[in-house]
Amino acid sequence: MSETSRHDGAGEFTDVALDQAFAQRLDQEDELASFRDRFHFPRNGEEPVLYLCGNSLGLQPRTTRSYVEELLTSWAERGVEGHFEGERPFAPYHEFARDGLARLVGAEPIEVVAMNSLTVNLHLMLASFYQPQGRRRRMVIERGAFPSDRYALLSHLQVRGMDPEQDLVELAPREGEQCLRTEDICAELESLGDSLATVMLPGVQYYTGEVYDMASIAETAHRCGATVGFDLAHAIGNIPLALHDWQADYAVWCSYKYLNSGPGAVAGAFVHERHAHTALPRFAGWWGHDASNRFKMGPEFSATPGADGWQLSNPPVLALAPVLASLEVFDAAGMTRLREKALRQWSLMYALLRNRLGELVEIITPEQAQRHGCQLSLRLRGDTAHRRDVFARLAAAHVVCDWREPDVIRVAAAPLYNRYEDVWRFVEVLHELLQD
Repeated sequence: MSETSRHDGAGEFTDVALDQAFAQRLDQEDELASFRDRFHFPRNGEEPVLYLCGNSLGLQPRTTRSYVEELLTSWAERGVEGHFEGERPFAPYHEFARDGLARLVGAEPIEVVAMNSLTVNLHLMLASFYQPQGRRRRMVIERGAFPSDRYALLSHLQVRGMDPEQDLVELAPREGEQCLRTEDICAELESLGDSLATVMLPGVQYYTGEVYDMASIAETAHRCGATVGFDLAHAIGNIPLALHDWQADYAVWCSYKYLNSGPGAVAGAFVHERHAHTALPRFAGWWGHDASNRFKMGPEFSATPGADGWQLSNPPVLALAPVLASLEVFDAAGMTRLREKALRQWSLMYALLRNRLGELVEIITPEQAQRHGCQLSLRLRGDTAHRRDVFARLAAAHVVCDWREPDVIRVAAAPLYNRYEDVWRFVEVLHELLQD
């Protein structure tokens, strides 16, 4: 194969023979190539599978085991004294993730906390930042939001006696389009005006892979007098973030996708520094109490400053240890370098799909670099049965990506461990399957 591409997206490929040798040359020049060796790969016999599913479950860093074993050893040797002894004591264990998380989401350390699961954290944030009063009662979410987000918002309306038909506003793309335009989002927020209470949108939309313009959305929501938060499940560890500078009020994320912290890993939350010392209403728990006198066991709750004040219980250290292992890898690689590689890998996949498959695929993820992360969502031409069959045959060929109802295949080359040759191989396998 020696087709050429004139794709002008990020990581531009112009008049280049997009063959296997070219992909291998990119890997040889890749300054992040050695990070692949820091991860365990599922295997098909002696060979690693072609794993392009970091948007769903990231691979395990090789150091994860040592982080967990350190805690098991401390527990075995120290018992209860392990709460306050050892290199990383149990009681303040969430604090060891603070600086790394702050760097990844563009926050001050006081603004982030590792705790709970994403949806639990979303409920906690909505309890504080959704405060309907009079006319100001509406929530905004995108149509086709990840179901758990919609369930959470809907439940807050229901338990407060609101009318979901009126008070949950779901933004939809223009007719014939797959993704929301920033100008349309902002125009809708402005039209809602003083009826708008909170906006809760993703950083990266899980189905389309579209990156939202969080800075513009936050600015517009605040101009309307509303609070604004983001679900960063598909954004953290994927794209550069600047939550503090964007003035988001709150954000939540999970840690098992691009953060590679394992299934059910401890999630996280962001609360902007301007709320650090306020008496916002919240669902309280003893670990959110003022850390300076928490163990006095007083009957009255007094929140510790910052995001820590939204904690409920002491950290589940065995589930939090993998987060520390992952953050160590991210700090070594750096988001600037990871983003640069991710854009080039995405552009290579885009160019290869266009050259090899042409009209056989529809790419629904926006092409512009600022509007996508690692994930590329594609829809095969043909009926749903055909699309499902091709996806099943990809799995049989030991290609790991994922299917999202009703008819989209999501593929993500994670720059920490995926090679350019992985991208080339995926398109080759898909091409072969579509020729059958």
